Amino acid sequence: MNPAAGARSGGRRWQGTCIFSTDRVYIRRLLSMRKWDQWSHFFFERWGCGGRDSPTLRRRVARLTEELMARLHRLARSEGMELVAVEVGGTPRRPRLRLVLDRREGSVTLHDCEIVSRQASLLLDEADPFPGPYTLEVSSPGLDRKLYGPEDYERFRGQAVRVKMRPGVGGQRVVEGFLVAVRAGVIHLRTASGEEIGIPEEGVFEVRLDPFLEERLTKQGERARRRERERDGAKRERR
Repeated sequence: MNPAAGARSGGRRWQGTCIFSTDRVYIRRLLSMRKWDQWSHFFFERWGCGGRDSPTLRRRVARLTEELMARLHRLARSEGMELVAVEVGGTPRRPRLRLVLDRREGSVTLHDCEIVSRQASLLLDEADPFPGPYTLEVSSPGLDRKLYGPEDYERFRGQAVRVKMRPGVGGQRVVEGFLVAVRAGVIHLRTASGEEIGIPEEGVFEVRLDPFLEERLTKQGERARRRERERDGAKRERR
């Protein structure tokens, strides 16, 4: 794609800018049918920090009707993907609606996000879910994808995960391990030492894949063995 190229889609003007990284792909559009000239910006990068979610924004999720959600899911399926999450964030002045796409086979590309973004923007213009301008992001899950529910827990059973606890919950803020199962509201993990632990879901903020956990554990083991050899060597020299 030519970063400077411009085009017309659905009666609106757009142009794209591509930024490259290795984490995830996403498309970002600024949408407002009534108040803004609509331009689209295409990104291929890590997510920025963005604004914090607020109770006001969480209440606005109710504006995403069941009919709109069903149409968004059908749109993703028509392109050979699944819509794994719809998230509302940003700030009250500039909300952000994020659609997260995934494939069972293969990966979600920038082109996939672009296609869904264009079609989703038309559905959202018709539904008009926010009173003012807002940002639409269509994204792949990324290497450290978030697990959203029972289907994800079953799909990624045995994989390395990173569990972040809610503020105010005692004990460790972050727990790493390998996903065993989720039963009766408890997430069961196998730790690096082989111990199985249970974490109540009510205290969990989010669960994400941790694609580099095994590599970190391998390096930690190598360092521990090297220190042990150095200690043994020092003992022999003292004799």
